[in-house]
Amino acid sequence: MVERRPALGILAHAVMLLGVLIVAFPLYIAFIASTHTSQAILQVPMPLSPGGHFWENYAAALNGHGGGAGSNAPVARMMWVSLVTALVITFGKIAISLLSAFALVYFRFPLRGLVFWAIFVTLMLPVEVRISPTYKVVSDLGLLNTYAGLTVPLIASATATFLFRQFFLTVPDELVEAARIDGAGPMRFFKDILLPLSKTSIAALFVIQFIYGWNQYLWPLIATTGEQMYPVVVGIRMMIAGGDSGNEWNIVMATAIMAMLPPAAVVILMQRWFVKGLVDTEK
Repeated sequence: MVERRPALGILAHAVMLLGVLIVAFPLYIAFIASTHTSQAILQVPMPLSPGGHFWENYAAALNGHGGGAGSNAPVARMMWVSLVTALVITFGKIAISLLSAFALVYFRFPLRGLVFWAIFVTLMLPVEVRISPTYKVVSDLGLLNTYAGLTVPLIASATATFLFRQFFLTVPDELVEAARIDGAGPMRFFKDILLPLSKTSIAALFVIQFIYGWNQYLWPLIATTGEQMYPVVVGIRMMIAGGDSGNEWNIVMATAIMAMLPPAAVVILMQRWFVKGLVDTEK
């Protein structure tokens, strides 16, 4: 039994609160800046209380009515591009990884071990190493500035394949034998038995991969050449063009706040499944 010590409890809570303040204060500043005019933000010291331009700034950001020197593309369009990209990457990674892990565990074919290690070795390659050849292929196929160009190069995932493979290895052989006796084929066994057993792992990976897809910056920066296909993360960067006086920081901060909402909502809504999936995976 763990001994309760009030002093240690107070210290632990103090450290936790300090950590929360360190993380939350920049978010608070961003929100406050999104409610003021750009001139008020540049004042010294900057106001630390909410201003009266909340609806005006967020409407200007969503509709692309900012007056800064950088991009004035509608944030609503950017967030739609980010949402489509994140969902396609997420579902694509999960689907391909499930099928790949299923084949590696339940099918006997030549060089199966070599295939697995060939997939696993891709984890050791930095993203920058693959940028140039990937861009060349996408460009030759005419996929620049398209949803396919933004998503297809990022769909395969060695990490997800490895995690599903490790989970499938823990499934009792008796289930395989029972399915075979009942006359179930490989895909029926996959659909009726493995998928229901993998729900928590899929949920955990969904959260991770959605955030990964939403926060993509380097590849979309290269693969897009027009404002109509900017994801919101790239759009924030394109809004910042000149010095402080040349940027509408209130619009930029409003965009940053809106960009954080979908990933935060996914984490909050799927928190229970996410934690359960990580715990089940460890077992």
